[in-house]
Amino acid sequence: MKNLKVVVLISGKGSNFKAILNKCNKKNVPAKVVAVISNNPRASGLKINGNFEKIVIDNNLNKKKFESQLHAHLKRLRPNLICLAGFMKILNPFIIRKWKNKIINVHPSLLPSFKGLNTHKRVLKNKEKYTGCTVHYVTPKLDSGKIILKKKILVKKNETEYSLKKRVLLQEHKLYPKAIRLVFK
Repeated sequence: MKNLKVVVLISGKGSNFKAILNKCNKKNVPAKVVAVISNNPRASGLKINGNFEKIVIDNNLNKKKFESQLHAHLKRLRPNLICLAGFMKILNPFIIRKWKNKIINVHPSLLPSFKGLNTHKRVLKNKEKYTGCTVHYVTPKLDSGKIILKKKILVKKNETEYSLKKRVLLQEHKLYPKAIRLVFK
């Protein structure tokens, strides 16, 4: 099987990007990261080295121009899969429709619970016994696409927002590459 092309969108550290990249570099994975795209020129994830293109799209552009540039890059790269990995921008329905069933995201909760931002804070405030992470397809409705994989963890007593975020992120690093393999089966 030929290598399938993956494009990863990031806004920050790129730790999930790095996990995806490491997995795609294995010989038994039929996928190759061809580009990382960021809306943040200072994203530390852009410092990750590898044989892939690095693209920055100005976050200060109006939404239509941003989406137009993003679509132009994606059209040129022709990815089989687009992975949102800490990409802190909601995609326009135009992009989602154009790349239907080719965009996936990792979310730091057990969807459908706790969609959106401030997830860990809301999990703790709600005194949940369990939380985790979910990899899902992206649809125009926020964090509502078909679920690919979930990983559940126990919320510890005296858990802080920081400790919970850190533990969930470790699970995301394991889950996201597994989800990519499932998508490409």
